[in-house]
Amino acid sequence: MLEVRNLDVAYGRAPAVRDVSLSIAAGELACVVGPNGAGKSTLINAIGGLHRARGGRIAMDGTDLRSAPSHRFCAAGIALVPEGRRLFTTMSVRENLELGSFRGAAKRERARSLERVCALFPVVREKLEAPAGSLSGGQQQMVAIGRAMMACPKLLLLDEPSLGLAPAIVMAMFDAIREINAAGTAVLLVEQNVAMAIELAKHAYLIEEGRIVADGPPATLFARPELRRAYLGLA
Repeated sequence: MLEVRNLDVAYGRAPAVRDVSLSIAAGELACVVGPNGAGKSTLINAIGGLHRARGGRIAMDGTDLRSAPSHRFCAAGIALVPEGRRLFTTMSVRENLELGSFRGAAKRERARSLERVCALFPVVREKLEAPAGSLSGGQQQMVAIGRAMMACPKLLLLDEPSLGLAPAIVMAMFDAIREINAAGTAVLLVEQNVAMAIELAKHAYLIEEGRIVADGPPATLFARPELRRAYLGLA
C-alpha cells in the first residue's frame, strides 16, 4: 500500500532524513523508533505531506505523491495525527472532528464516522459541544485521533501520541490504536515509548541520524542485546 523509497528530507541545507526506505501493507501496524532528533517526526510529516521531500519516492497504492500538494495525500487515504495535537482550541470538539471529513467520500460518511469515534472514545461524546481547549491533554489527543479517523483513512500516521500523557491514559490510547488497526486501518506509529510501541507493532523500524539502521519484527529486532540495552534498558 505505502512504499517509501530512498527518501531524502532537509531543512534548508541541513539533511534530516537520508535514503530512507520502508513499506506498510494494507492493515499493517508498524512503528518507527529512535532517539530524540533522529528524524522520526520529519519522516512521518513527509509521508503525511506536511514537509516536502527533496528526493526519493512516496507512493500510495502505486501513485507517487512526493511532489504532490498536501491535500493529495489526504485524498490518497493518508491521515496524520501530528505531535502536539494542533486542535482549534476555541472551536467545539464537534467542529474539530468535522474538519477531518471535508473530502467528498468522507463527508458522506460523516454521521457514521462520528458515531465510530464516539464509540472508540466515549468521553468525546460527552464533550462534543465543549471548546476543544477546555479538555484535558488526554481528551484532546482522543479528539486529534478522532479527527484523523473522520477522514476514513487507509493509513493513519501517529506522531508521539503518548507524549505528555499520564500512564493510565497512555494505556487507553494504545488500546484505541490497537482497535483502530483491528478494524482494518493500517497504522504507522512514531513513538518514544519504545516498549509500548514494539508491543503493539508487527514491524519496527529503528532510525538514527536520519537513516533506518535496522528493521524487522520487534521480537527479532530487540532480541539483539545491543538494541535491548540501548532502547529498552535491558541487559
